[in-house]
Amino acid sequence: MATVRLIPAQARAGTRKRTESAPKLRVAAYCRVSTESDEQATSYEAQIEHYTDYIANHPGWELAGIYADDGISGTNTKKREEFNRLIDDCMNGKVDLVVTKSISRFARNTLDCLKYIRQLKDKNIPVFFEKEAINTMDAKGEVLLTIMASLAQQESQSLSQNVRLGLQYRYQQGKVQVCTNRFLGYDKDEEGNLVINPKEAKVVKRIFREYLEGKSYYAIGKGLEADGIRTAAGSDYWLASTLRKILMNEKYIGDALLQKTVTTDFLTKKRVVNKGIVPQYYVENSHEAIIPRELFLQVQEEMQRRANLETGTGKKRVYSGKYALSNRVYCSHCGDIFRRSQWFIKGERIPVWRCVSRLEKRKADAKCPSRTLYETELQKAVVTAINQMIAQKDELLPGMKLAVENALVNSNAEEIVRIDSQLEAVGKEMLQKANARQNIDDLAREIDDLHETKLRLQLEDADRTGVRQRMKELEVFLNEQTYQVTDYDEGLARKLIEKITVYDDRLVFEFRSGIETEVQM
Repeated sequence: MATVRLIPAQARAGTRKRTESAPKLRVAAYCRVSTESDEQATSYEAQIEHYTDYIANHPGWELAGIYADDGISGTNTKKREEFNRLIDDCMNGKVDLVVTKSISRFARNTLDCLKYIRQLKDKNIPVFFEKEAINTMDAKGEVLLTIMASLAQQESQSLSQNVRLGLQYRYQQGKVQVCTNRFLGYDKDEEGNLVINPKEAKVVKRIFREYLEGKSYYAIGKGLEADGIRTAAGSDYWLASTLRKILMNEKYIGDALLQKTVTTDFLTKKRVVNKGIVPQYYVENSHEAIIPRELFLQVQEEMQRRANLETGTGKKRVYSGKYALSNRVYCSHCGDIFRRSQWFIKGERIPVWRCVSRLEKRKADAKCPSRTLYETELQKAVVTAINQMIAQKDELLPGMKLAVENALVNSNAEEIVRIDSQLEAVGKEMLQKANARQNIDDLAREIDDLHETKLRLQLEDADRTGVRQRMKELEVFLNEQTYQVTDYDEGLARKLIEKITVYDDRLVFEFRSGIETEVQM
């Protein structure tokens, strides 16, 4: 008959081999507080003191280290340097036991919590949670741990939802929250309100002005860099994307679109562009404007125009503002633009302007019979056109004044006020239904339609304002210009000329004020 001998179980912890002298367990404590407030800082210091005494007073234990993260969220472990150092030390055999206050201090993410506890269990390293009295090496430890970690995660999710509801309530009240650390043109006062930074506001105005004068993002950026002007983030380089965001930011006209982005995962804190995920709130006149509303709308129209430029054959083309006459010289035969290129004649580079349909097609396929313009003769024609307008200023000025007056009379201001009243009424009704958890889809569509109508009317007014402004600028120029222009000037050409159409025997100039004149070639 076989003999059975009982071998009593021996409690083991850690990966260290046991000797007869049974060395003490190397115990590490993990502490964390989630914010950097004075109250939490006190808690942080208290936890460190507590675990130093706790481990020192426990027989058979020795302190392997106290790992403490201060002011770090527990929803993920990426930024918890001390936590990650603790796990590395455990994996490297430097720790036999980990003690911590509670599951929520260790991790509020169930997956992270279980992942690391299982990693430590594989190394025979238990984690002891004081508050819940759970030792992860116990048989019931993982079941209880899963339940407790899930509750901790729900607590974190509930907190995130409460924060979101709080922000939404602020948005409904029209309270604007903006971080000004990387926001060019504004600072915050003691009450958190946006106030204009005069020095930065000049840069913003310059960007809007130069864009409307025809400069590209590249040209504007290079000009700012040449003058030693830095971005709001402190960079020496101006990217096209940075300038585009500035030109599209409604805050420069004193308005604020709230909830442009939204957090989609409370654990990863991932934020995405809000494309109908949650409601947005548009607050008008929430703070002092840097850019006039009409000027801002003109820029939006110009951005759309540049984005939808087409060749004579209907293909998309890229806007260029390198030269004052880029994108302003058109072919009368095919409707395409003229582009600056160079001929090499007797070793000399001669700049010329040619229709792109001839430049971009092989010679055998080029059917456009448009002429080539030497740059010198094109510039000479620009000077002639400007001088013709100066010579006719006595006849032009009365008509320009009449056009300005008509632009003032045909304003949509009253209709816009009426739409604003409708928006306010529908917005209140929508808010009441939303709070009562009723369907608001029809009201949301009505608000969208009203906003579209209002925007169309505002764009019409902005267009009239643009014409009026250009008329005024031309009027000032003609009144001040007492002599003929002798030399071609890029800045003057960019400021005055809207379009040049090239015919076989003449050039037709359309000035930005709408006035036309012809120059025979």
